Amino acid sequence: MKIGVLLKRVPDTETRIKIASDAKSYDRDGVNYIVNPYDEFALEEALQINERTGGGEVVLLSLGTAKTEEALRTGLAMGAERAILISDEGLSDPDSLTTAKCLAAAAKAENFDLILCGVKAIDTEAGSVGPAVAELLGWPCVSGIVKLELSADGKTATVQRQIEGGAESVEVQLPVVLTAQKGLNTPRYPALTGIMKAKKKEIKQLTRGDIGLGDLAPKVVLQALTLPPPRSAGKILPGEPASPQELVRLLREEAKLIN
Repeated sequence: MKIGVLLKRVPDTETRIKIASDAKSYDRDGVNYIVNPYDEFALEEALQINERTGGGEVVLLSLGTAKTEEALRTGLAMGAERAILISDEGLSDPDSLTTAKCLAAAAKAENFDLILCGVKAIDTEAGSVGPAVAELLGWPCVSGIVKLELSADGKTATVQRQIEGGAESVEVQLPVVLTAQKGLNTPRYPALTGIMKAKKKEIKQLTRGDIGLGDLAPKVVLQALTLPPPRSAGKILPGEPASPQELVRLLREEAKLIN
């Protein structure tokens, strides 16, 4: 089975983000980057599928700068066979739709049986690229899956996702776009042999022209970034023990948490 995995390079979850002087981006100095954790779930599932079926190919697709190659090498070290990087000076600040158009155009040329990606990226939390790629390809999409089973003939998939109070099971025909949620699997760590092999694996670089796309002006333009307001100091109630009546009053009148 030929599986495409959409992969994004994002700031490390432990990085302290600072707003840049233009107030429209973050200061990239000293920022460490990683593979989007939700995309790691998607890649791990793709690798497990082909390990169970005894063949196939896992191809990574990403949109970004040349620095994105580092994240792609990590995916290749985990076990993907090759990668495609769409990099173009005119795509320096793409919105979700622009990203989806580029990834869908590259995916269309590959004739994938299945596309997997994370349910969202931890930097934007948008969760819209996967469904948008499915729409542009004319494929069905199921988001936030925590379990995946393919039929013996590889024509349908039964997936499960968590809903309030239970789980939902969905059967869908391939080709399909599935977005991975935490709980789907436990991503592997790249082995030393995988890291060494990844250095020789292909990362094909494409531009807008290569995938048949012209001007891609973003539909969404970021106006400003602001950090959340600092939390106010906590309040310690006097008395041993503290008065429950005073606690209820504060929760009602100051915190507005109860009526």
